[in-house]
Amino acid sequence: MWSTELDDLVRGASGGFLFGIPLLYTMEVWWIGSSIAPVRLLMALLLTFAIVFLLNRTCGFRKTDTINAVNAAIDTIEAMALGLVCATVILVLLREITLQTPLNEALGKLIYEGVPFTLGVALANQFLSDGDREGDSPKQSGEGDLNATLSDVGATLIGGTIIAFNIAPTDEIPMLAAATSPPWLLAMMAISLIISYGIVFEAGFANQPKRHNQQGIFQRPLSETISAYLVSLIAAAAMLFFFDKLQFDDPWQSWLTQTLILALPTTIGGAAGRLAV
Repeated sequence: MWSTELDDLVRGASGGFLFGIPLLYTMEVWWIGSSIAPVRLLMALLLTFAIVFLLNRTCGFRKTDTINAVNAAIDTIEAMALGLVCATVILVLLREITLQTPLNEALGKLIYEGVPFTLGVALANQFLSDGDREGDSPKQSGEGDLNATLSDVGATLIGGTIIAFNIAPTDEIPMLAAATSPPWLLAMMAISLIISYGIVFEAGFANQPKRHNQQGIFQRPLSETISAYLVSLIAAAAMLFFFDKLQFDDPWQSWLTQTLILALPTTIGGAAGRLAV
């Protein structure tokens, strides 16, 4: 029972990160959330509840055949709580919410940023789960270890670029970098690895069983997660250079800080990309 509950929560949180991470790097959403009236915040919560409730009546983030109104309402509350927790973790990590942040500003940011996370939680099972196919035998590939590894690298680059490409040219990355200290960068690295591992190997999304049997040079869950993160770091640095956010004569600290910040959404997109191959 607890194992099933944990799987459902991991699946929901992973869907939330996949759908919600781009808006977390948008300062306009921070500004709107920090200045919006309490009545508008309440309306946003009620509207989110209604939408997620309807989604949960059709599928939701749990793998269950019994979806009645009561269960859907309970799952909706849990999905909203999970979305808010996910948004809180990243906003704190990005230093957009600190102990000095006024309560009304923090609540506004959390609610507005929590909406896409909550929708991602509710959509996780419907669009990303493999349903009852988890028992299917993994597809056998004739590729060698090198070709399979190159395929994973390509999928990581493609998925990471799709998610992070619209974030890289924004002013949010250098702004966040200026306010981020080394301990927070270490925490960001750890969170990136944990989310990537959860999406690919723990959330129960489509093709997850195949990932455990995928051929390749680094094809163990831990080694694949680390190697994919290194690929995401390279991709993040390349995108920042492409958009002229970093120059070769910039200090290495600028390269490191901005790359690590952009690598978070890049890693999440790369994890989704590897599930597709």
